This record gives sequence, C-alpha cells and structure tokens, in this order.
Amino acid sequence: MVDRDRSGFIDENELQQALSSGYQRFHIKTVRLLMFLFKNPHDSLRLGPKEFAALWSCLGQWRGIYERYDRDRSGKIDLLELRDALYGIGLATPSSVLQVLISKYDDGSGRKIELNFDSFVECGVILKGLTEKFKEKDKGYTGTASFDYDEFMSMVIPFLVSHD
Repeated sequence: MVDRDRSGFIDENELQQALSSGYQRFHIKTVRLLMFLFKNPHDSLRLGPKEFAALWSCLGQWRGIYERYDRDRSGKIDLLELRDALYGIGLATPSSVLQVLISKYDDGSGRKIELNFDSFVECGVILKGLTEKFKEKDKGYTGTASFDYDEFMSMVIPFLVSHD
C-alpha cells in the first residue's frame, strides 16, 4: 500500500517507498524533485491520486527510454547512451553540458561513470524541465533567449533546491 496513513495523499517518504518497490531504490533528492514537478495544487508537500498517476505514467515512459538506450544491457546508462537517449527525446545536448551532467554522478572511484535508473530520471527530468523553461523565453526557437536575473533564478532554482 502506497498511502500508508490512509490520508488520500502521499508524502515524500511514502512516495520513496512506492518508487523503491516499483522500480529500484530512489534517492530522496530524486523523490523531492518529482514531488516538485508533480505537486498537488492544493498541497505542495503531498501528491493526490491524480498527481501520483501522472508521475507513475511519466516514470513508465522514462523506464522505456532507459531500457531502449541501455544498449549493452548493463542496467546502467553511460555517457554515450545518455547522449543518445536525450537526443532520442528531442534534447540535442552539447557535449560540454553532458560532461557537466554526468560528472555530477562521479563517485570519485576512477571507474567509468554510469547512471542507474534513479540518476537517469533525475538527470533527464532536470534537463528536460530546464529546456522547456528556456523554450518559453525563446519564442522564435532561435536558441537564444532574453531574461533578467530574477527570471533566470526563478527558472533554475526550483530544479536545484527542490531536491537537495
């Protein structure tokens, strides 16, 4: 049962439990990011049934992408697979941005950096969300946009602090 307290809503701990049993272990920072993106308009700290259903459907789509681009069937996504997966969903991401993204998941061991599903979702959702926010300002789809500092910070900060 997802709604353990039978309130009709689920909080971040209940969501983490549900996602971890349905997929694999999800870090709380990814859970908080998903809570932010799928928030209930009446209660930003809990998801209602509609929000949970939308989130679960979205994760199913991300799972399909993950499995399609995990070409070596390792259960992890490496840099090239990440590039191809993002391109496959319409996000032609410059290599410099890919390097910054994937370096966030470097554990310092010196091994090749690979993303599990949880990290892939976090990475993909942030990139997709920020790209959508940018496109709102890039009306002519020229790859350039103009906004002031407040607009920029208001656009970016929710993706950074909602899950830290």
